[in-house]
Amino acid sequence: MAWRPGELWFDADVLWFRERPRSLGALAVAGGAIDLPRFDTGLEASRRRRFAAEAARKRRFATRTMPAAAVVIGSSVVLPLSGLRQRGVTSDGLPLPEDPPSLTFRLEHPMQARVPRLETHASAPESPRIVWHTAMSIGLPYAGHLENGTQLPVEGPDWVTWNPNTDSRPNLPGRLYGHEHTIRTIINALARYRKAHPSAPQVVVGDISLRGGGVMDQHVSHENGLDVDIYYPRRDGWLQAPTSTAQIDRRLSQDLLDGFVAAGASKIFVGYATDLRGPRDIVIPYPNHENHMHVRFRNPD
Repeated sequence: MAWRPGELWFDADVLWFRERPRSLGALAVAGGAIDLPRFDTGLEASRRRRFAAEAARKRRFATRTMPAAAVVIGSSVVLPLSGLRQRGVTSDGLPLPEDPPSLTFRLEHPMQARVPRLETHASAPESPRIVWHTAMSIGLPYAGHLENGTQLPVEGPDWVTWNPNTDSRPNLPGRLYGHEHTIRTIINALARYRKAHPSAPQVVVGDISLRGGGVMDQHVSHENGLDVDIYYPRRDGWLQAPTSTAQIDRRLSQDLLDGFVAAGASKIFVGYATDLRGPRDIVIPYPNHENHMHVRFRNPD
């Protein structure tokens, strides 16, 4: 006999009204007693049968529909979903306390959390390829243009580049064009600085000029490939623009400035609060230069 929806089952062992308890397990007869068979009946038995049938149906459904699906965790762990579904049922067809259970995965290669790019030494090619051109710097730094300029690579062994528009690195290649004399002088000055301070981080270089020169956003000058922004080294070594003068390493900044003076810079504009010094006709305090020095070179043409 099977249970059907709408039926109500009563336990045969329930005492009705004032009926006295009696043993249903044995029947007394002359000369002894015989055992009667006990049948698994009643409401509780029906509930167990329905529960087991539902669990078996779920197992068959999971096995039939989920064998090809998988969970991908990271790049080296793949877990079939069918295995997870099977783990949610015990061998006797009853569900586990948690469905699905809480599983702990031991990954062969743990996933790394993403961190901001604030490292003190960036990976860069030892000798970046530079396509040199014979350029012409025409006009003035604040009213001119550049023809056939050379691009400074966005990263090198002694420098990284910074985009002032996005406050991030690297800078856009199109903002790093200059006269070949400007590019060579920058590279040589930074190489000498790093050689004198081998433990110092790379130097953060900002804008130079656009590929064809001309008006450049965020600048009054930088129009003919003879200007470059060099950010002051930070005390914490982070490769990004300082946000206050308290973050500036003044000793390294002064050595970096002296290197550009020795390299032949015609003008170097620095912030009033930086306390950086040099020849009065070259090193000039100027507004809005508290986080970088603006280095200008003579026109070699």
